Amino acid sequence: MATSTVENYLKQLYLEQQATPGLVAMGRLASLMGVVPGTATTMVKALADSGLVNYEPRTGTQLTPAGQQLALHVLRRHRLVELFLVKVLNLDWSEVHEEAEELEHAISDKVLDRIDTLLGHPAADPHGDPIPSAAGDVQYSQTHSLADCELHQPMRISRVVDQGASFLQFIERCGLRPGTIVRVLSRDPQADATLIHPENREVLTLGTTAAAKLRVETI
Repeated sequence: MATSTVENYLKQLYLEQQATPGLVAMGRLASLMGVVPGTATTMVKALADSGLVNYEPRTGTQLTPAGQQLALHVLRRHRLVELFLVKVLNLDWSEVHEEAEELEHAISDKVLDRIDTLLGHPAADPHGDPIPSAAGDVQYSQTHSLADCELHQPMRISRVVDQGASFLQFIERCGLRPGTIVRVLSRDPQADATLIHPENREVLTLGTTAAAKLRVETI
């Protein structure tokens, strides 16, 4: 059974490869894990010996198929736990990420399957991230950034990329949780502002950086 440290490295590698396909530089991985490069390199070499990653010295690393399967299994646990904490235990969506970081390493497959059944086999977590299946399959929908999607077209917010507590609380106050229908009315690059109209709410302005953290899909 993989240790929590191994699982954390694999999960982070998977997420980074989703954002930027290809080899992940060791300096980047070390930064993501909050360790010095030497520590990250030592761990990656051990993961390579176990067949979970490919490691190219002075270049970077990436998951093998076996490593990706394990990473997806960890993500499945994490995202199902997040949804359970929100839907069943009524925790705020801005605080469940850290709780799930701890619980994802302790929960058994038997309990996880019960949670999945209880929740009705959900497709996404509270932040809109897709939940991998028990077989390790994951479905990503075609989405656009709110910062550059079409103007005046109804769009559904599908994912919140930044899951920091303060940003999620801000999004909550703005009424922009996943599932919300919005229209982008205008963009002003000079003012770094995006004017949006959420369904059944007043028009509001987001900075470009904040808008880029929201993924939307055409409806």
